[in-house]
Amino acid sequence: MVMDEAGWLASVAERCPLLDERIWNTPLPHLWLAAGRAPGYNPAPAAIARCGAGRFRAATRHSPTMNGPIAAFLRRKDIEFSFKRYAIDALGAMAQGLFCSLLVGTILDTAGRQFGIHALTRTVATVAGMTYTVGGLAMAMSGPAMATAIGWALKAPPLVLFSLVTVGFASNALGGAGGPLAVLFVAVVAAECGKLVSKETKVDILVTPLATIGVGLALSALLAPALGRAAMKVGALVMWATDLQPFLMGIAVAVVVGMALTLPISSAAICAALGLTGLAGGAAVAGCCAQMVGFAAMSFRENRWGGLVSQGLGTSMLQMGNIVRNPRIWIPPTVASAIGGPVATCLFRLRMDGPAVSSGMGTCGLVGPIGVWTGWAQNGGGTALDWLGLALVAIVLPAVLAPLLAVPLRRAGWIKPGDLRI
Repeated sequence: MVMDEAGWLASVAERCPLLDERIWNTPLPHLWLAAGRAPGYNPAPAAIARCGAGRFRAATRHSPTMNGPIAAFLRRKDIEFSFKRYAIDALGAMAQGLFCSLLVGTILDTAGRQFGIHALTRTVATVAGMTYTVGGLAMAMSGPAMATAIGWALKAPPLVLFSLVTVGFASNALGGAGGPLAVLFVAVVAAECGKLVSKETKVDILVTPLATIGVGLALSALLAPALGRAAMKVGALVMWATDLQPFLMGIAVAVVVGMALTLPISSAAICAALGLTGLAGGAAVAGCCAQMVGFAAMSFRENRWGGLVSQGLGTSMLQMGNIVRNPRIWIPPTVASAIGGPVATCLFRLRMDGPAVSSGMGTCGLVGPIGVWTGWAQNGGGTALDWLGLALVAIVLPAVLAPLLAVPLRRAGWIKPGDLRI
């Protein structure tokens, strides 16, 4: 039977009821594979060429013909093998878990020592001969906090989520200084395995925790030490290269980490996983601050004070939608990052010796500058020149450079009124 295009479209639509209505309003039906599901009509090669690979994936992702019983089971369990789920959702949640444990604990400890707050410096618990302050207890829970946050991002059911507390503690402890990367990998696998068996038996309250914890502990024992060492070696290589070539590496680290902060991935988690501190950490702080303060300053005419606060103390990720529509708006903050990085590493020798997660936070809650200050406090305090350098690199330079760099782009029409509105 030979059918025309309209008949073919109706045939494919009937065979693929799960496809979103919006998809059928695009050239998606010209997919070659879809044509195979509707015998008798072959779309023209030119029409097929108009359909990109991204649209092909969008059309076939939910197709019942493409998905067998295994795929249906994975959908029912809400297991999605995608870059977004693991590299964006899980990584971003891990950074939040790290912030709510290690970073907060470090700030409490530092504040207690610097300001003589007895409640924050006294021992509140002793475990296996080790004494803990309030901040120390928060830092000790960083592994469970990261793993639980990852489970939440993966939409793990309650029993899986609670079991990840044990998994996170084990993988972080066995991963050593590179624990965050080990936690990320182990917690993702353990959570997905736990979701597979969740509510599949009548003794779910036993099977699900046993499966989740069993897989997590096995992977922790087998892989966490190696993952931790590998992460630390990569981080050490970046830090060594920055010490050796502070100008070039200052530019590279500031630009890469700064762009990662604006992208929907977690620069904080990346820095934590690599243990990025020292001079490289200072360059990362400079790059992140340049993105946040730069976007806040250059978009002030569109977003006023609300935008200044939400981007300058919140996140430059708010501009991601505008960047997709007009990538040229990213030029001024990125150039400011490239300038701020070597200024930090070469001129002021700005080091971030606090928690590695601070290297990728920028001015979000002032965590980046607080991390720098924490490192100074641990090493005897910062000088007046250190404070001047921090103020210039974190706030003044990006606030001045980004708007100035945006002026010729606005005059050339590369940045139009409203392009930066959030």
